[in-house]
Amino acid sequence: MISSKYTIREQNEAKILTVIIDKNEVSRAELSTLTGLNKASVSAITKKLIEDEFISETRIGDASNVGGRKPIMLTFNRQSALVIAFDLGYNYIEAMLAYIDGTIIDSIRKRRIDVSAENVVGQMKEIIDHFLSIQPKTPHGIIGLTAAIHGQVHNNVIHFTPYYNLDKGNLWEELQAICDFPVFLENEANLAALGEYTFSSHYQNLVSISIHSGIGAGIVENGDLQVGYRGRAGEIGHSILYPHGKECPCGNLGCLEQYASNKATYQEYAKQEGLDYVNSDTLQQAFQEKNDRAIALLEKNAELLSIGINNIIMMYDPEIVVINSSLYRKIPEMIPFINAHIKNRFSKDVLIRNTFLEKSATLYGAFANSAQNFLNIKKLKLIKEEIVSLHE
Repeated sequence: MISSKYTIREQNEAKILTVIIDKNEVSRAELSTLTGLNKASVSAITKKLIEDEFISETRIGDASNVGGRKPIMLTFNRQSALVIAFDLGYNYIEAMLAYIDGTIIDSIRKRRIDVSAENVVGQMKEIIDHFLSIQPKTPHGIIGLTAAIHGQVHNNVIHFTPYYNLDKGNLWEELQAICDFPVFLENEANLAALGEYTFSSHYQNLVSISIHSGIGAGIVENGDLQVGYRGRAGEIGHSILYPHGKECPCGNLGCLEQYASNKATYQEYAKQEGLDYVNSDTLQQAFQEKNDRAIALLEKNAELLSIGINNIIMMYDPEIVVINSSLYRKIPEMIPFINAHIKNRFSKDVLIRNTFLEKSATLYGAFANSAQNFLNIKKLKLIKEEIVSLHE
């Protein structure tokens, strides 16, 4: 199984590496104290991690108050490996190549295309081949590819994709056949939550609401991604908003995403205005021009979405709810619209905000998923302070 080559299996190695990543810079003596491992074990493990180029000795630290030898400080090698991320929408493909710490090397976006089971592997292979041709030299090369699917996924098997047919065939097997590194498939909203947890948040309990053609929630509790028994946790887009309402591909009538998704909002505005095509730019412009019909539609969107957000707060009691939507990024005034409709006493202390990762939260989550599996660190934190500081 190729995973043995692409995973740090030894638990104590992962424990040591976790502390080095979290502390950014640490001595061997501190590692012994923080992990509870004896100094001989710490010395042997750090020696191996240095040989494998996962960590490096950076500088001489300060001596302790009681004197003695000055410690040699250790830090994580953030360019030790590479990761590939894909976001497979029903009408777009986005992909990025990055170092294992999420530092982006290259990105590719294909817009207004039809993504299907028949063409997706060919489109992805073209991008993968490009990334392989430009990848910088690193000690471990590419250690994983994670692809985000807009639908239900469990154990790399796609079970249901309401707006395209990627649930036909076996995408994981097809991709793994052309890649000599591990391939992972995961729900898009789950990855967005993982991206927020790993790269843009110090919180341990969060919900990320992804709003595109559908609406999904990724849930992180105490640092662990919650996917449910069959991978269906967080499918709030298929909670019923209006009994006996609009038909949904899932089989329900009146699902939330049939009224409050970006796609539903674009379609409604196109119908109102007699337009052939509407996207977030269209509505942003209309909002800025104080178009009354656009403003009313956006306020209604926020009101309906607030119902789903209120319900998921009641179920999971997160510290923060992050919105991942091009519409809300382009029109940040919609966040106060949501807050105006969430009035119950149990939700008042929950922070609701736009993502700090802009349009790339899902791709950062894909980076995090591959890195977690490779490093054997399930609560990996690689906070991008330069990104967070821009929004605080």
